[in-house]
Amino acid sequence: MSMHKRMLVVKITAVLAIAMIIILAYADEFTQKDLERWQQEYMSVVERGRALWVSPELGTNGVACAQCHPNAANTHPETYPKFQQQLGRVIALRDMINWCILNPLEGPTLALDSPEMIALESYIMYERRGVALEPGKH
Repeated sequence: MSMHKRMLVVKITAVLAIAMIIILAYADEFTQKDLERWQQEYMSVVERGRALWVSPELGTNGVACAQCHPNAANTHPETYPKFQQQLGRVIALRDMINWCILNPLEGPTLALDSPEMIALESYIMYERRGVALEPGKH
């Protein structure tokens, strides 16, 4: 490769590197309006999760999550992933949610990425906000 072509490659690489630095510098910038909108979106999902939590619609036997866990009490989402005796392996919170839906509630499990699963996880985590993470703890 000629010296001229090498210099051109170096210049193009430098320009691309500078452009990437500029893009990354602004990637985390957002407005107060953005924050408010995102919080509203999140809270609407939390509210949907609470509605599911207190409703028997997840199961077939009239039982709701809230009957065993009012306000998501005793769910300890901050301890997941952890070994869960009922399943005999290390699981994520969503796996335990599905176990409860399948067993005590006698309902069909949720897809792990379903809006309902995300809503349930969001509600549980919201109820435990401020609690330190302790994965694996029993």
